[in-house]
Amino acid sequence: MSKFGLLVMGPAGAGKTTFCTALIQHLQTVRRSCFYVNLDPAADTFAYTPDLDIRDLISLDDVMEEMSLGPNGGLIFCFEFLLQNLDFLQTAIDPLSEEYLIIFDLPGQIELYTHIPLLPELIKFLARAGPLNISLCAAYLLEATFVVDKAKFFAGTLSAMSAMIMMELPHVNILSKMDLLKGQINNTQLKKFVDPDANLLDEEDTGRSELVADDILHAEDPKETDQLMSGGSFQKLNRAVARLIDDFSMVSFLKLDANDEESVGDILSYIDDAIQYHEAQEPREPKEFDLDEPTWENE
Repeated sequence: MSKFGLLVMGPAGAGKTTFCTALIQHLQTVRRSCFYVNLDPAADTFAYTPDLDIRDLISLDDVMEEMSLGPNGGLIFCFEFLLQNLDFLQTAIDPLSEEYLIIFDLPGQIELYTHIPLLPELIKFLARAGPLNISLCAAYLLEATFVVDKAKFFAGTLSAMSAMIMMELPHVNILSKMDLLKGQINNTQLKKFVDPDANLLDEEDTGRSELVADDILHAEDPKETDQLMSGGSFQKLNRAVARLIDDFSMVSFLKLDANDEESVGDILSYIDDAIQYHEAQEPREPKEFDLDEPTWENE
């Protein structure tokens, strides 16, 4: 019997836990069962208490104190420890039925999704080919306000594409916090970000202040942010990244306003399609009606 799960990923501040909260609320509204798993050993605030919490196994604060590691090294150590103790997950998840949507709330350390092979190992254990037999979908969140800075948006899109390639799962990419964009961008412009258009970088500016070459060459402090992140070389790099994304043609985004239940429901419908949730549900018997025998009048 296959189970169903969602891996919620993305950089720090993208709204992963907020999305999990909105999704749980929506599932409760439509009377669907869910099981909330927190896999962020540094998390400390939740609207809903996790049904399973990695902090009951290991916490980042303890690792940093006992191992004298920084936040990044400590987080990697926590995941390595989790992979050595997978029975912690199996004991809690094994009894769940196919009616549950298992939501995994992951940390915001981008290395976990791009080049450190810890999450792929975890996915092998969780996915259909592994012991837990979960039909998984990955949701990668990117903050919608990135569209104001085109260079930052394409960098975020590149990280989403990297995660898609590394995870090898059905995948939905989500522009979160859409409510923060009201009044900043119109629908016509937004369409070019929902389906990333490399030509965006050829329009007007990249969202950053432009500096001419002479200004950069004669800058008093070449380490200043505006000087490092502007100019011809930086623009060429951005265009190369945009072309790479365009060549792969893998990334498109769904729009999410976590305060709008209809928006959350739309995202859930894409996730259900990706994990084939409805196809696995048992058909229900139609309701029986008691019909009175017809009475016929004699003519």
